[in-house]
Amino acid sequence: MKATAAIVRAVGGDFSIEDIEVAEPRGAEVRVRIVGVGMCHTDLVARDGFPVPMPIVLGHEGAGVVESVGPEVTDLAPGDHVVLSFDSCAACPTCDEGLPAYCHQFLGKNFAGVRLEDGTSPLSQAGDVIHGNFFGQSSFGAYAVAHRRNTVKVDPALPLEILGPLGCGIMTGAGSAVISLGIRPGQSLAIFGGGAVGLSALLGALAVGAGPVIVVEPNTERRALALELGAAHVIDPAATEDVLAAVKELSGGGVNHALDTTGIPAVVAVAVETTVAHGTVGLVAVPPPEAMLPANMMSMLVRGTTIKYITEGDADPQEFIPRMIGWYRDGKFPFDRLIRKFPFAEINAAAHASEDGSAIKPVLIL
Repeated sequence: MKATAAIVRAVGGDFSIEDIEVAEPRGAEVRVRIVGVGMCHTDLVARDGFPVPMPIVLGHEGAGVVESVGPEVTDLAPGDHVVLSFDSCAACPTCDEGLPAYCHQFLGKNFAGVRLEDGTSPLSQAGDVIHGNFFGQSSFGAYAVAHRRNTVKVDPALPLEILGPLGCGIMTGAGSAVISLGIRPGQSLAIFGGGAVGLSALLGALAVGAGPVIVVEPNTERRALALELGAAHVIDPAATEDVLAAVKELSGGGVNHALDTTGIPAVVAVAVETTVAHGTVGLVAVPPPEAMLPANMMSMLVRGTTIKYITEGDADPQEFIPRMIGWYRDGKFPFDRLIRKFPFAEINAAAHASEDGSAIKPVLIL
């Protein structure tokens, strides 16, 4: 079928909205009419040079309605409402352990721009290949071809157009707190960075009864929002001479867990020192390629500190997306407060708003 999509044709180029052809779903594929799609930092990283083939349709926080399914799909049908997440193989040891974010084929499944089994793309334009299958979906378009593995059915009573970010950015933040750090009721948390991932970690921690939570964030509006969402304290690092001392003072000596969402080595160095004995530090952001972990080993030794890098919040989308939706329905997970809607035609404006920080989580509405 013909559909519009936002194509990136050159590294660092704008998104160009053009007509393309979207193939029928094969095997265990699902073709979805996209209703809303979040814009994630990873989309911008891929646009700006992370190695993906071009021209390509990006987008990996899609939500929509099933239009058709491949012959191997028996538990989804046209008309079902779905959220799309990252893809995985379902057959390697880590997938078998319920850790699809560490799938042995994760890079190929999510960044190759083609179906791994035969090198084809479900997207084309006048007979020319347009690379798709980005995160198993390429949802910056009116229709996306996903896979049963990364398609999660949701209740049609839910506000479908805003659910897409549950498939990546919001899942990463909430999962980092709840799954990766294993935060428990009453445990404290310091979050470095109050963007979509950091504030989602705040929401996840509070949803399971954790706290107090301290958010370290230079943006005034984001600090205010963090307090509105339930943070016990916020710290402006630009106006605080000693952030480590401030965290320790506000937490009564240190926190049980810390989460860095900035990827800045100097910030990570502070985060590592904020935890009390047997504390855990989670690292989420993509660091500079040459960055080294700036941690004092003796300090970590005497405190028994654990440092863990995290992908996709260690979550299995089929389990964790319904869990977040349950929190949302119970009024404990107001992720909608993080979202700013843009018409799909304004995708480049949404990208700029994400980059300059004026939007925490842009969502494109089709």
